[in-house]
Amino acid sequence: MKPIRCFLKHACGSVALLAVAGGYAAAQGYPTGPVRIVVPFPAGGGVDAMGRILGHKLTETLGKQVIVDNRAGANGMIGSEAVAKSPKDGYTLLVNGANFVTTPSLYSKVTYDPIRDFDPVSLAALAPNVLVVHSSLPAKTVPQLIALAKAHPGEVHYASSASGSTPHLAAELFKTMTRTNLLHVPYRGTGPAIAALLSGEVSVMFMAALPAVPHIKSGRLRALAVTSAQRLPALPELPTVAESGLKGYESSQWYGVLSPAGTPENILALLNSHVAKIMQSAEMKQRMTDNGSVSVGSTREAFAAHLTTEFSKWAKVIKDSGAKVD
Repeated sequence: MKPIRCFLKHACGSVALLAVAGGYAAAQGYPTGPVRIVVPFPAGGGVDAMGRILGHKLTETLGKQVIVDNRAGANGMIGSEAVAKSPKDGYTLLVNGANFVTTPSLYSKVTYDPIRDFDPVSLAALAPNVLVVHSSLPAKTVPQLIALAKAHPGEVHYASSASGSTPHLAAELFKTMTRTNLLHVPYRGTGPAIAALLSGEVSVMFMAALPAVPHIKSGRLRALAVTSAQRLPALPELPTVAESGLKGYESSQWYGVLSPAGTPENILALLNSHVAKIMQSAEMKQRMTDNGSVSVGSTREAFAAHLTTEFSKWAKVIKDSGAKVD
């Protein structure tokens, strides 16, 4: 679905309201039975947590059981492919994260196109990373870290949870934009990466806010900036990387809802209205803030534009960095 351009703000608002109202009228019979949300990762991660939150809330608002189905494997490709090939009737949805648009650039064999084979429903939330350094590193700001890395090329090590992960690509974007040579050290998961950072085995990491905060407060890690375009509600005193002098830098994990391409417009409109209402509620905004995230609940058009931008942006970063997984 191509993004829709709107030149008349009030007119577009009216059209959007009419479209949603029309969707409600046309989709009165939907759903008549259980709806399945496929999460293409194991239980316990961020994508799974978002899928379960939405599954619970959509069960309440749709009036039918919404079941979360973990179809893990191949960095999310198995579950995503299963949804792409599912009936286009609104009864099988996909909740996925930022890797959805980076996987095709990281792997040589991907059997689906994240833009062509899916209809966007809504961008649910953003989860920026925090750029942190070990307390022993003599860098208290982003410019100081850049200067240190340039003075000691290849000697400043950064950790990630895996090659091709959001923290890895956030660092590669940073390297490209600053023209520095930080050395990547991938670990088998977030836990081991954080442990290596806390021990001083590596000195830099782009990591999720929630696990970072306790270590920042204890003084074991020093936070330099957040990777989002705006400051993070959970850490309002912390500047963004862009504010710190690296204009245009932005990198966030995100979570969104998608459906197989060709799902009827009325069903997509209905699903979007429910997801947007859930994510824009005061309860969910507070819940996301507590988790170090930002609740969104976007229009379908905004999510479509986000997917297209992210796909192109990270394809270039991956190509420039040579960060292929296979």
